[in-house]
Amino acid sequence: MADNIISSLGAGSGIDIKTLVTQLTAVERAPKEQRLDARKESLEAQISGYGQLRSAFDTFKGSLTPLSNGDLFNARSATVPNSDVITANRVEPGAQTGSYSIEVQEVARAQTLAIGGAAQTDPKAALGASGSMTIRFGAWTDADGNPQAFAANDDRTALTLNISNTDSLEDIASKINAADSGMQAAVIKVDDQYQLTLTADSGRNNAMEISTSGTNLEAFSFKDGALNANQTQAAQDAQLKINGLAVTRESNEIDDLIEGFSFTVNKKGTAGESLNFSITADKTAADQAIRDFVEAYNSFQKTTQELVGYTRDEDDNLVRGGLAGDSTARTMINRMREQIGGILPGAQGGFTALTNLGIRTERDGSLTINETDFKNAFDNNFDLLEGLFASKMSSTNSAVEVKAGTFASRAVAGTYDVEITQDPTRGQIAGNALTHDFSAPLDTSDPAADYSFNINVDGTNSGLIKLTGTYANADELRADLQARINGDSNLRAAGVAVDVEYDTGTNQFNFVSREYGSISKVSFTSASTQMAELGIETALTGTQGLDVKGTINGVEGFGAGNVLLPDVDSPAYGLNLTVGAGATAQGKFQISFSRGVAGELANMIDNFVGSTGSIKTRESSIQKQLDGIKEERSALDRRMEGFQARLMSQFMAMENIVSSLKDTGSQLDGINDRLPFTASN
Repeated sequence: MADNIISSLGAGSGIDIKTLVTQLTAVERAPKEQRLDARKESLEAQISGYGQLRSAFDTFKGSLTPLSNGDLFNARSATVPNSDVITANRVEPGAQTGSYSIEVQEVARAQTLAIGGAAQTDPKAALGASGSMTIRFGAWTDADGNPQAFAANDDRTALTLNISNTDSLEDIASKINAADSGMQAAVIKVDDQYQLTLTADSGRNNAMEISTSGTNLEAFSFKDGALNANQTQAAQDAQLKINGLAVTRESNEIDDLIEGFSFTVNKKGTAGESLNFSITADKTAADQAIRDFVEAYNSFQKTTQELVGYTRDEDDNLVRGGLAGDSTARTMINRMREQIGGILPGAQGGFTALTNLGIRTERDGSLTINETDFKNAFDNNFDLLEGLFASKMSSTNSAVEVKAGTFASRAVAGTYDVEITQDPTRGQIAGNALTHDFSAPLDTSDPAADYSFNINVDGTNSGLIKLTGTYANADELRADLQARINGDSNLRAAGVAVDVEYDTGTNQFNFVSREYGSISKVSFTSASTQMAELGIETALTGTQGLDVKGTINGVEGFGAGNVLLPDVDSPAYGLNLTVGAGATAQGKFQISFSRGVAGELANMIDNFVGSTGSIKTRESSIQKQLDGIKEERSALDRRMEGFQARLMSQFMAMENIVSSLKDTGSQLDGINDRLPFTASN
């Protein structure tokens, strides 16, 4: 019996326990590992699928870029003559179409002054002159070719320079050029002497008047009664006739004569000779961009349907898409399709859907173009295409302009009810009535006179501002006050300025900040005794500006200067309303905002593929599941190690039993012969 047991287990035991345990462990592991492999393969396919989906979105978005730019629908082409009188530079989108005849009668010239009285043999030598030099810009009235009276240009800022007795001609030229005032200074050698030359911007109203005060600066003076500098070229405007109408321009670079068309005047043309131009609408780029859009969407639609559905390979086998059954991917694709075939959000009349243009959605989801409707739209309603594809904002209040702000992507397209409850205002201060009646000119250039003051504009203190001119009337004085204040280096550095007004009824000056809102205010921090003649003193009290106030859909907005911002996270948040004077008087009104088809689709794609979008969220979720599979695989490895150890332990115990039985069997061999009373044959 013992022999049979030992024989059946194999003596010693004859079994390859290591191989057996390995095989049993593999059998135990296989189904669990197959499930993990299948899940991993599926998740990796989804990750790859979302990568393909992201790429498809990005590719399709590229076709939207030109359509979202309104310039595409305002493209122009120009036909220009071959002439050296005028050079055509650029035709801007939206340029005014038509035919034009242009005759050049004079070219613009810049005034040039030469300071001959301060000529030096060494341009680096100190002049020994000190004081101040004020350069104003404006127009000279000529008599017999000589400048006689000067009228300041309110739109130009005066330049005041402080000259020290160690300054040379080159030092003065450097100071002028560093001021970036629109004029250029140079030191040139004439015979054996160096002279300072000054060149203003071209145009009659950009000529220079130079006033000086101090020691040895008289040679630089160029003002009525002291024309010490030599005018080598007088300022002149360009003179042209366009379609028979006479016009003048300060520069030979002209971009505001025909809207959107810029050209350069090179020389005076032949008397009575006109050059003929024509500007026409160019629709070819828009036509191609829309066709590219349709093609790009069809490619997008084909790619995405393969991702979320099933296709057949070349052997007619069914192939499952990487995102088949993924509800998130299908939802995004369906939202795109709904936007393509739906009504444009925020559209206010005109074309409101792609069907108006002849673009149809077929049963398989692809787009086709009805060429008859498409051509009709281009021929008869081309002006409506911009509003269909590109962003459009409008206001029924003529004093309010709607603009897209930094967070415009968060604004909801639509129409909003708005009411401005407080117009923005600018800070200002009114002077007292002038005591100088201008029966005789006001001369502030006398060294014994002191017409000086300091002004604070919007929180910035000016340096000392001093009048040194002669003024025939209050308006000349007003212009110089404005030029000198705005020419102050402290105020210019801060980017603040004022408008100086003169009220003939009250005979007083009014100083108005150019900024709106509560930061806007003007005050005089110092004023000499003689400034009281001009109504200026430190005791004057100004009026601070007011920020705009108003509501959007009944919710109070945030006013900053003349800009009204919708409440944070409200539907209109992301739009900015620039408000001008008179907005309150127009009462309640509406603003509308539409991104256009291209803008809506691009915004939707940005939300899908952004850092917090659906794709990123889904990818993160899938990656977590993949990380979970790694953990499950590690746990499976640990369980299988334990399972293998248990099997090995059990088989080792079996081996010990077999070995013990073998030893026992050896002891039982011949036992019958050794037993007492046992007969043997």
